[in-house]
Amino acid sequence: MQASVKNNFIKRWWKVIDQQTIIAIVILLAFSLMLVTTASPAVANRIGLTDNYFSSRHVVFLALAVIIILTFSLLDKKWIRRLAIFGFLGSLVMLVLVKFYGFEVKGATRWINIGGFSYQPSEFMKPFFAVVTGWILSLHYHEDFPSFKVCFMIFLCVAALLIIQPDFGMLVMVSAVFGIQLFVAGLPIIWLFIAIFASVFGSIGAYLLLPHVASRINRFLDPVNSENYQVTRSLEAFESGGLYGKGPGEGSVKQFLPDSHTDFIFAVAGEEFGAVICLMIIITFAYIVIRILANLLHEDDKFIQIAAIGIISQFGLQAVINMGVSLNLLPTKGMTLPFISYGGSSTLAISIGIGMLLGLTKRKASLVKYRLQNVEI
Repeated sequence: MQASVKNNFIKRWWKVIDQQTIIAIVILLAFSLMLVTTASPAVANRIGLTDNYFSSRHVVFLALAVIIILTFSLLDKKWIRRLAIFGFLGSLVMLVLVKFYGFEVKGATRWINIGGFSYQPSEFMKPFFAVVTGWILSLHYHEDFPSFKVCFMIFLCVAALLIIQPDFGMLVMVSAVFGIQLFVAGLPIIWLFIAIFASVFGSIGAYLLLPHVASRINRFLDPVNSENYQVTRSLEAFESGGLYGKGPGEGSVKQFLPDSHTDFIFAVAGEEFGAVICLMIIITFAYIVIRILANLLHEDDKFIQIAAIGIISQFGLQAVINMGVSLNLLPTKGMTLPFISYGGSSTLAISIGIGMLLGLTKRKASLVKYRLQNVEI
């Protein structure tokens, strides 16, 4: 009887979940295993670790990611909203603590060590922020609630904590997603233009006042006369790989790029597996984004609509930014390629976002209120 109940529960879950999105995510996870396995040994050797140090940890992260996705996808929108609120408040606390107890990496204090695990609070804040703002903005349609003002106050709080670290790449990402959600929620167009102008002036101010931001932008605008080592090597990798690549394990870029298993793993894909596999990765990301947006066209619940658009915008923008940096189309941001790059905080945070997204976009059916009398024994 228990086996029959379990099997029927899984069948019901599979019927209401977005099956095609699940399959596309599994494809990304397969690419991830392949690419991290081939890229990480060289990085591990350079810093005195065993060959399988990163790849073995990555397998654990991916296993946890699958569990997280499945768990969140089983929840209904009420539980997703509740967990997002608690998760967001917890992330805000951690963003404060990281300034006092965190450790510095590449000139920024964004990480804190908890039980031997390096934890980046800003990564986990992203999906929770999208759901919380989606919920608050949806109240605008049902009652006389100052949704836009409250969301702006929350955003300014998050932005201030990110600037303190500093993490301007994350700030750009959160700001862009927040702007998309405001647009979908019906913010008057004049305020969107004001926000765009404020972003432009903020970027100019960051360029003038922060040397590391100016350095990144200068290297992007004038790559010939600047030292842009990682991007130069990345472009050489794509050129060397050609259409079909050199073959698994045959690339050389991973021997030189410090971040070949994280920020520049797309370059490893280009050199070892060629443009064909790179195009498949791009198509898979594009398919997930388009699929979710198409599903939301038929969604009447404003909370689900705005929250889901926020999460899928984060997912798509992060992929575009990572691949754009590898191809020298965008300044370096230090962002991973979702589900493909090595990284515990990033992988688990993205899994939370995608799990909540799948839970919000389930077909109209109840998995929680499951009646045993309807189970075929």
